[in-house]
Amino acid sequence: MSARDVVFTFSYETYADAVHRGMMRPPDRILQTLMASDDVDGLLVANPFRSHFSVLGRRLRRDGPAFPESPRRRLVTPTRFRRADPIGKSIVRTYRGYDAALRREAERMGLRSPAVITTNPLVAAFCPFAWASSVTYFGRDDWPSSTGRQRYWPAYLAAYRQIRESEIAVAAVSQQIIDRIDPLGPRAVVPNGVEPEEWAGPVPPAPRWLEAIPTPRAVYAGTLDQRLDVEGIAQLAATRPDLHIVLLGPAPDPDYVRPLDRLPNVHVHPGVGRTELVSVLRNCQLSLLAHRRTPLTEAMSPLKVYEYLAAGLPVVSIDLPPIRGIDDRVLVAPSTGEMGATVDRALEIGAMGEDERSAFIAQHSWAARHRAILALTHRSELLPRCEEMPSLT
Repeated sequence: MSARDVVFTFSYETYADAVHRGMMRPPDRILQTLMASDDVDGLLVANPFRSHFSVLGRRLRRDGPAFPESPRRRLVTPTRFRRADPIGKSIVRTYRGYDAALRREAERMGLRSPAVITTNPLVAAFCPFAWASSVTYFGRDDWPSSTGRQRYWPAYLAAYRQIRESEIAVAAVSQQIIDRIDPLGPRAVVPNGVEPEEWAGPVPPAPRWLEAIPTPRAVYAGTLDQRLDVEGIAQLAATRPDLHIVLLGPAPDPDYVRPLDRLPNVHVHPGVGRTELVSVLRNCQLSLLAHRRTPLTEAMSPLKVYEYLAAGLPVVSIDLPPIRGIDDRVLVAPSTGEMGATVDRALEIGAMGEDERSAFIAQHSWAARHRAILALTHRSELLPRCEEMPSLT
């Protein structure tokens, strides 16, 4: 397989956002692979649209991490007057403008019929990409199920139709996303994974704040938002006062988790860096996937489950389709509030042995995941795109 030129686009966050969070989300990991891959020659990385004024302000302040540019590696931030996407039919015209900005930058770099990999369904659907050799959409979430972006649901549904009808290649973290798009072109389920170097070696010392929490400790790591079943956590804590539940992650709305403050065996801690996260997980006794069951959570590939298992922990989870079959140490409970009996089974199973843990990490590495995505870009040949604007009706 000869090296080829690639264009990669983020969805709603930028390269600077990815660096600040430790390059830990699936799009960030894909970019890391592209930047290091011998199969990639020229690479154009595209941020989402930002306003003229915000980009100018950051340049004047010299905010954000520097992108490692070279003649064959470049970062571009297309700009417009408003940062937010418009509502309605003009969103198609907007993304044709995004296409033009990327084409100009690709031509400046001398990219030759690049393969496009995008994490934004609107980019995949509404950018013509007549200058590209192929387009692959990577779906990490089912956007029409995201309540935070409800006003764009008609645009996402129209994008799914366009992706399907244009036979654009689709890689998604779950079969549920594949089914909701129902692509006619190449497709592949590419679940989340882990970075082996992060999880290798002996158990590191526990942070002091974690050492102060009695065992057994059950950890939930991730953003403490509407996906977290707060009522279920409270019920589990009340029925299992011996179990100390550690909720680790940023809380965008502190009031959402405030009802848990009164529970002596629930410990809410802010988000931490990657090194400390690994230390926390490897010094707990079990882990929780305590989500509400919604169309969004039913379609996601929970990154935290792979990281829990990379730490060697048994997992107690609600029953979601993407967690089935990952590993025998993922135990299913009817709901978060009813996890008590399953917690006992998980504690009896205990942590993985080191050989088993190492084998799991190797099998589910990001490198293995991304080989499937790169293979998909080579299978996907861009069909002629309709010159008429896609309909949002």
